[in-house]
Amino acid sequence: MNDMLDKVLLQQYYKDNFPEQRLFILRNEFSRNGFIKLRDVVSDTLRQQVTREVKKLIDRQIERRDLHLATTDYTPRYMSVVRSEFIAENSELICALSKCESMLAMLSVIADTNIIASVSKDEEYLITQQERKGDTHGWHWGDYSFALIWIIETPPISKGGMLQCVPHTTWDKSNPRIHEILCSNPIATYGFETGDIYFLRTDTTLHRTVPLNEDATRIILNMTWADEKHLDRNLHGNDRWWENEHAEAAKSLT
Repeated sequence: MNDMLDKVLLQQYYKDNFPEQRLFILRNEFSRNGFIKLRDVVSDTLRQQVTREVKKLIDRQIERRDLHLATTDYTPRYMSVVRSEFIAENSELICALSKCESMLAMLSVIADTNIIASVSKDEEYLITQQERKGDTHGWHWGDYSFALIWIIETPPISKGGMLQCVPHTTWDKSNPRIHEILCSNPIATYGFETGDIYFLRTDTTLHRTVPLNEDATRIILNMTWADEKHLDRNLHGNDRWWENEHAEAAKSLT
């Protein structure tokens, strides 16, 4: 495991696979869309190792969630999850990758800001599994700025599960007005294949997964990071909204 995350090897990997011209193109695309596919953000070998790790974690601990959250106009969360704290306690590989200096440095160039691996413990990671007809992660923003999403398994796009995004939008937690935003902005839709990875600007990109239209399996791993420019605002300017969300979720399950 340590060999796979060797600093020198990773630096050389990024030098070989992300030359200046490619980074220039990716940076502009990310600025425009708040989204880019980055399947080769790590080597195939390392990506496959992450896939095996995620499936082991699912076998050990997964919880069903069927919620509607007020902070996003009661949009639904229909899925099963493996919690952040459990991932942190049981996956050395995922923890090491999420704090990998070489990868964060490369992503910071694309994001055009310094990405910080410093978020609340319950927001660092999330594994979600959508499996039933109608399962979705409904329209929402992220409290932190960036996410790297690993598509561990996904059904054909004919069965749903695609990502939809509205970039350059703002989340007012007291009055989210999601339907108004959807009516006044174009919606981009992205399909995926198993093994894809994408980088998302989550705090200014309204996004959701298209509901599954039949029973199928969609599994993702989410790694979350902060923007250095907005870290203080996120931690101190929102009355620790994630605790309120978790309390709301727990209440809806009782």
